Amino acid sequence: MTRRNEFSQLDLFGQVAAAYAESTAGVLDNNELYAILAERGGLAKEDLEVRVPIGAAGAMHSPARRRVRWHQQSLKQLGLIERVDGQRGVWRLTEEAGKGLHKAANEVKLLAFSTDLGVAIWSRCEDVFQRFDEPITLMVSSPPYPLRQPRAYGNPSEAQYVDFLCAALEPIVRNLVPGGSIVLNLGQDVFEHKSPARSLYIERLTLALHDRLGLSLMDRIPWVNYSKPPGPTWWACVNRVQLTASYEPVLWMTNDPSLVRSDNRRVLEAHTERQQKLMRAGGANRSAVYGDGAYRIRPDSYGRITEGKIPRNVIERGHACADTRAYRRHARDLGLPLHGAMQPTDIPDFFIRLLTTPGELVVDPFGGTVRTGLAAERLGRRWLVTEWILQYIRGAAELFRGSAGFGLHPALQAVGGR
Repeated sequence: MTRRNEFSQLDLFGQVAAAYAESTAGVLDNNELYAILAERGGLAKEDLEVRVPIGAAGAMHSPARRRVRWHQQSLKQLGLIERVDGQRGVWRLTEEAGKGLHKAANEVKLLAFSTDLGVAIWSRCEDVFQRFDEPITLMVSSPPYPLRQPRAYGNPSEAQYVDFLCAALEPIVRNLVPGGSIVLNLGQDVFEHKSPARSLYIERLTLALHDRLGLSLMDRIPWVNYSKPPGPTWWACVNRVQLTASYEPVLWMTNDPSLVRSDNRRVLEAHTERQQKLMRAGGANRSAVYGDGAYRIRPDSYGRITEGKIPRNVIERGHACADTRAYRRHARDLGLPLHGAMQPTDIPDFFIRLLTTPGELVVDPFGGTVRTGLAAERLGRRWLVTEWILQYIRGAAELFRGSAGFGLHPALQAVGGR
């Protein structure tokens, strides 16, 4: 995997942002900025002095200085810096830096934070993974749902969804090791327009992932959450024609079922007291036949001592999560907007244990509050997460402060006011 110090060299954008974040009162004139970038190695001093003819008029300009000014304009569009009135070439951090939602522009890649095991990058996922060339064992993600009323972080429409997700996953699938897996937590409550009939987008997506990307379906695993608010509100609570939803589907797919790297012994659950009693007694101590001979119980059935029981292919978890509560506290302390749809860390934790071993690489192109990275970090897996909303990745960084080798990009210190 490309190490984090190598990632830190790929974004002049990040170095420009860091220069403002670390400056006195967040103010720099352009000459000071050029000097800082030259000292840090972001630009060579001699490159700053080189001028070449640019444009139809052939006016002489410095390409290096123009690159820096382009990044200044990107920071301005994101609401992070502003011109100082009456002072040519002088910029400063805005008071509102980090208060609204700022999405990474095309080709912007900023190493937001890192640990000894992984990196979180503020970027559109395609700008990172299209150029990524490292074996991936698992991708586990909860991509934006196709909602009719998009959330603050943006959602593709139902009509766009299959193309959107296939395009995002294609470079990741290209780097999957043989038997590697793709795990997608998808939204169930998507309906046909003005109809209580549920959308078939998940079925269309499943077929497209098979037909376009060559993935095979290993399982559809319901994530059952009985603490979900009653919904869909219009069809269940107002018109009373639907049942309230209590699950979301999780698709588990692989590029090679014959080599799939899953091992259910890594996710064994504790035996019930009844099973433990049977094992202590040496078995059921009875004989029975059920289902016209399909199932037989013998006196020694259930008597073998085992480490635990194999989980059912249903995950029952509430959405309450200690990590979510911690993230909310940190976001509020930093003055950051809260993510509107957070997945509990238990979900990626389960699939990372089932589908990987320590040291293997886990990725998430739709990082959100970086729960996939957090679960991978705790389980000793390497990880790479991308997220295009600056404020979400900044708030998530606080969950990693106790991790070995933690480092926060200086530019993010200004986001949220800390």
